Amino acid sequence: MKLFASSLLLAACALATPVFAAMPAQPSLKVTTLDGKPYDLATQRGHWVIVNFWATWCGPCIKELPDISHFVATHPNVSAIGIAYDDTDPADIRAFLQKHPVTYPVAQVTMDKPLKDFDEPSGLPMTWLIGPDGKVAKEFTGPVTPALLSAAIGK
Repeated sequence: MKLFASSLLLAACALATPVFAAMPAQPSLKVTTLDGKPYDLATQRGHWVIVNFWATWCGPCIKELPDISHFVATHPNVSAIGIAYDDTDPADIRAFLQKHPVTYPVAQVTMDKPLKDFDEPSGLPMTWLIGPDGKVAKEFTGPVTPALLSAAIGK
């Protein structure tokens, strides 16, 4: 009887736990950048892509922006998309980027409308490295450095 009760309790707990869909191995990403241009991750096949979630209020995010920008500028087979995961007014994000320019496109995603194929960040910054085949090669929680990116890419 104890075994039955334990099994019943375990089943009840499993049913009460919310189920989240796992992030696909080959995520899609279609957004409009802050400069009004469409961005489609699928068009980047054949290249490494850094998908970097950040916010204007995040100190470590601000510190890593120039590192990512420089990495992309010095690695021809690498591109990036910045995802401003921020409820800030888009004009304020544009003004922020005037003070902290990057060499790659930036789109805004608000917390109430997360991206369909990417897990919601567990903290910021959060970065996914997408391989040339379009599959997630590496996930980074916290600041990403050129050394970490080089190690993940093998260059």
